[in-house]
Amino acid sequence: MVDLTRPQTPDPYPLLPAVPSFDVVSDDVTDGRPLKDDQVAARGNTSPHLRWSNVPEGTASFTITCFDPDAPTPSGFWHWVLVDLPGDVREIPAGFAAGDLPDGAFHLRNDGGQAGFLGAAPPEGDQPHRYFFVVHAVGAESLGVEHDATPASASFALAFQTLGRAIVHGTYQH
Repeated sequence: MVDLTRPQTPDPYPLLPAVPSFDVVSDDVTDGRPLKDDQVAARGNTSPHLRWSNVPEGTASFTITCFDPDAPTPSGFWHWVLVDLPGDVREIPAGFAAGDLPDGAFHLRNDGGQAGFLGAAPPEGDQPHRYFFVVHAVGAESLGVEHDATPASASFALAFQTLGRAIVHGTYQH
């Protein structure tokens, strides 16, 4: 077995351009606590419920992401990127899939190669991983990325269009 011992990667969001925060809560993710089985790839593989409020003025759309900075890669692991949710949406149910999306909204491929949510799946025996579920308030009706864009390119576009972020993170260890 390969030894995956390494320092914990920093929380990536304070390293990005500063934007105001707003509120997000979840029936499925408790901040800083282990994820429920529903959000684990081998058990439920279901995206969590999210509800947000107090969004910045001028918000025209939202992008929702789930990022694991603790994956044993130089670039972490993107589990979910949902773009172009209309600006009047304030809640999504658990299991929000392609058939549930409002007109114009779409999932990008995650780092597992699927368009949609991919649950937690850290290597067995690895350190605890953190899963940052982030609702990004965007100042345009569209983030301006194509359906085949990578999560990293969507994140780059967010650096220039994000008015605010709401973050809740869970953890998981095999």
